Amino acid sequence: MRIGSSIFLIALGAILAWAVAPGLIPFVDQVLIGYILIAVGVIGLIASLILASPGRTRRVSESRSVVDPNTGERITRNESRDGGL
Repeated sequence: MRIGSSIFLIALGAILAWAVAPGLIPFVDQVLIGYILIAVGVIGLIASLILASPGRTRRVSESRSVVDPNTGERITRNESRDGGL
């Protein structure tokens, strides 16, 4: 669930809970459904904000050493990069 869909659920729940006359939909407690949609939207909004925030960055370092067979010289190569998802 993304931020936009979470805000949509919050808005839809608020409309059902406070703006629509009770009893408009028969056999359904639309106020309760509105509160449930608001809660799900808030939980989704919090989760999407946590997942979208930049977390710890990982730094990956590699070191490779090889010996040149012609000269016998040791060649070391160091490589660093950011490890991400």
